[in-house]
Order: sequence, then C-alpha cells, then structure tokens
Amino acid sequence: MKTEAVEKKAEKFRTKKYITYACLLILVFISAIMVVFQVFEYRHDYRELSSFMRERDDLNAEWGRLLIEQQTFGATAQIGTRAVTQLRMYSPPAAQTVVISLPMTSDENK
Repeated sequence: MKTEAVEKKAEKFRTKKYITYACLLILVFISAIMVVFQVFEYRHDYRELSSFMRERDDLNAEWGRLLIEQQTFGATAQIGTRAVTQLRMYSPPAAQTVVISLPMTSDENK
C-alpha cells in the first residue's frame, strides 16, 4: 500500500512536472512571437519616421527658397523707395520722355 501511494505521488509529481514544462514552453513561444511583432512594429514606425523626416527636410528647403524669394521681392520696393528719398529720383513725365530708335541696317530690311 505504501508503494502504491508513493507511486501515485511520483506519478502526480511527473504529471505536474510535464504540465509545468508545457506551460513554460508555451510561454517561451508566445514571448518569441511577441518579440517578432515588436520588431516588425519598430521597423514600420522607423520607416514612417524616416519618410516624415525626409518630408520635413524638403519642406525646410522649400521654406528657405520662399524666404529668399520674399526678400528679393521686398528688395525691389526698398530700392525704389531709397531712389526716391535719398537720390531724389523720379519718373519723368511723358513730355520729357524721348524714344530713340536705331537706324535700320541692310540685314533687317531683308
């Protein structure tokens, strides 16, 4: 009777041991699958971040070009204002305007 009780205990222990190993093995596989999913998400997010950073760089370059263009157009008005105020330049009236045309050459007549 004692041997049967000992055998039952040993059988129960083996069963618990196999169940524990099976649970640990399942947890290891689940952990491995979760690692694969996390790496996939990381790479996807990194690729998206890289595209956003490229877009940001393109927009910064365009912004710089627009600032240069704005300064160019602003400088034209500034030059006109300085010409009038500092150099006292003005546009002559039509009566004071003379149009000079070049004489026709023989090549242009043909």
